[in-house]
Amino acid sequence: MTAAATMAVAAAELVLRTGASDMEEEEGPLGDGPRLQEPLQLGELDITSDEFIMDEVDVHIQANLEDDLVKEALKTGVDLRHYSKQVELELQQIEQKSIRDYIQESENIASLHNQITACDAVLERMEQMLGAFQSDLSSISSEIRTLQEQSGAMNIRLRNRQAVRGKLGELVDGLVVPSALVTAILEAPVTEPRFLEQLQELDAKAAAVREQEARGTAACADVRGVLDRLRVKAVTKIREFILQKIYSFRKPMTNYQIPQTALLKYRFFYQFLLGNERATAKEIRDEYVETLSKIYLSYYRSYLGRLMKVQYEEVAEKDDLMGVEDTAKKGFFSKPSLRSRNTIFTLGTRGSVISPTELEAPILVPHTAQRGEQRYPFEALFRSQHYALLDNSCREYLFICEFFVVSGPAAHDLFHAVMGRTLSMTLKHLESYLADCYDAIAVFLCIHIVLRFRNIAAKRDVPALDRYWEQVLALLWPRFELILEMNVQSVRSTDPQRLGGLDTRPHYITRRYAEFSSALVSINQTIPNERTMQLLGQLQVEVENFVLRVAAEFSSRKEQLVFLINNYDMMLGVLMERAADDSKEVESFQQLLNARTQEFIEELLSPPFGGLVAFVKEAEALIERGQAERLRGEEARVTQLIRGFGSSWKSSVESLSQDVMRSFTNFRNGTSIIQGALTQLIQLYHRFHRVLSQPQLRALPARAELINIHHLMVELKKHKPNF
Repeated sequence: MTAAATMAVAAAELVLRTGASDMEEEEGPLGDGPRLQEPLQLGELDITSDEFIMDEVDVHIQANLEDDLVKEALKTGVDLRHYSKQVELELQQIEQKSIRDYIQESENIASLHNQITACDAVLERMEQMLGAFQSDLSSISSEIRTLQEQSGAMNIRLRNRQAVRGKLGELVDGLVVPSALVTAILEAPVTEPRFLEQLQELDAKAAAVREQEARGTAACADVRGVLDRLRVKAVTKIREFILQKIYSFRKPMTNYQIPQTALLKYRFFYQFLLGNERATAKEIRDEYVETLSKIYLSYYRSYLGRLMKVQYEEVAEKDDLMGVEDTAKKGFFSKPSLRSRNTIFTLGTRGSVISPTELEAPILVPHTAQRGEQRYPFEALFRSQHYALLDNSCREYLFICEFFVVSGPAAHDLFHAVMGRTLSMTLKHLESYLADCYDAIAVFLCIHIVLRFRNIAAKRDVPALDRYWEQVLALLWPRFELILEMNVQSVRSTDPQRLGGLDTRPHYITRRYAEFSSALVSINQTIPNERTMQLLGQLQVEVENFVLRVAAEFSSRKEQLVFLINNYDMMLGVLMERAADDSKEVESFQQLLNARTQEFIEELLSPPFGGLVAFVKEAEALIERGQAERLRGEEARVTQLIRGFGSSWKSSVESLSQDVMRSFTNFRNGTSIIQGALTQLIQLYHRFHRVLSQPQLRALPARAELINIHHLMVELKKHKPNF
């Protein structure tokens, strides 16, 4: 039998088995086929046993009854046996048909079998190839892992070698002394740039060698000798160069600031000495301190001496006080006093010395001033002297900090080593001058000059002069307070009876006070000081008391008021020129002036219009108390007042105006007093009109002679003086 026939028979058997199985499933428990002949597989079922459960049988029966075919058969009433035979016949037909189909396709099935066999062989070879490939991949993966480990180890060795190379390179570079360095240190002048460059290189190598020696590097011994010889040579050349520059300061007529500025270009020289040869560095610093200390002392001593020769010859003395009378006589051998004491109490243009433009103006040149026969007040000389001191001290302090590499307390100590003798000499000169100085304005201006220079030094970041400024102020403030107290005492002890003839015009002592107070107030406004205001307050009280004492010497109250008004007005006018309008002095004298002016106006109106004033006050008092009926008995008095005012008011006003203009030196003040008097007169007459409008006086025949208020105002305006 061929392979194809064998395959066909096998397929037929398979179909028969499949068909039989399908038929058994379709027939179920009701079919007639062989399945019905098979015994039920009930296992070890024992119906007599108590364990038999009837419910399970019901479940199986119920499941069979729910089958679709069984339901259909039961519904139609089909004979199951006949139906079973019919189904069996149909199955046989299907079976035969399937066998024929398989026999027809037997060749294709055989071909398919061969193809499957060939595919199995191919897949088997591929499986072998894939197995070999997987084995190769496993070996390659292990090789790659090995290479990665080798690469990591090589990378670590490379980094270690590079690190070692870098360290060794730094070490070698730090230890090796190139020929260019040796040539520059030995042969090049110190002023050439290459010497400075190689000196910095030498300093770096010396520092590197010291560091390596501390670590125990044996190679340092090979270059130590070379570096020491180069260091000694460099120190020698630098020492000679710096000392030569310092010695050049000593030459007469030399501007030491030029070589000093040149030294800043080579400030690394001193840093090199400080790090490699401290003894030489100390020698240079000591030589610089000694040289500059002498130069500054000599310069300032000479400058101060020549500067004081251009001061004003006429200066204030101890007798030039505010309360000293101009008629005071001195002894035969006494020094002539100032031509006018008022000049020492007047500020004038002296206050410009503390203005921003003048404060930092170029210093005075004494020989130029002498050649031009120019003279200056003490505060101008003080400003020039201390501005030169400030400028040079700031430059010196900054140079010391930069060149000698110091800061803080060390810089202060070195600065005072250089400038200490000069500052002490300046303080002694100032103390000596102040012992015989009685010019309070000059001293006060000097105080404000110092305050401003202290601020300038702070802006320049130079704190080294702070102690000096405090010492100067400690000399100036007590002297200023002493002079001010002397002036206060002089005013307090002034006897008005010794001042000569009395005059209602402003007194020269009050004029001195006005000029002096306005000068100090205007200066103090820039940088206020409470102690100054207290002293000025004491002086003001004494001056006010003095004015009252002098006014008491006049016999009439009118003259007293004229004197007081003239003096208050003068002092107020002078103060308002320089002081602020809201200052205490201005407010105080304004109140005094207003009070005395009002009193004077009443005193002025009393002679010509005293009766009118008295009647108006009495009538208003009666009306206020409700006793207006008592006015009926005053008809004769009222008539006399009406006719008297109408006949004499013009001449009285004219006389009043002339009297005021003769009494007051300030025409503006006189004008305001006249205006006040005329205004008060109009108000008085208006009040008189209101009194006459009362019922008790309304029928008075003399009311027809009253002057119209508006007409009176027009007429009084004609008497208003214009200046």
